[in-house]
Amino acid sequence: MGVHEGRANLAKGLKHLMMQWAEAKSQWEDAQSKKFEEKYLDPLQQDLKLATSAMDQMAVLLAQARSDCTEH
Repeated sequence: MGVHEGRANLAKGLKHLMMQWAEAKSQWEDAQSKKFEEKYLDPLQQDLKLATSAMDQMAVLLAQARSDCTEH
């Protein structure tokens, strides 16, 4: 699996999780659900943003390395 595929899988998984959370939240709207969202889901979304940014940078570096290797 390449960097782009891994990035897409992470984004797809988070999207699915958030859709499931929205469904669960419609039945579970109280202080505990808000705490759960703040403690687990909000940080997860932030971590995914950082991870996908790092993966984008890694893809650029890998492409450059491939290019450098084929030039020699």
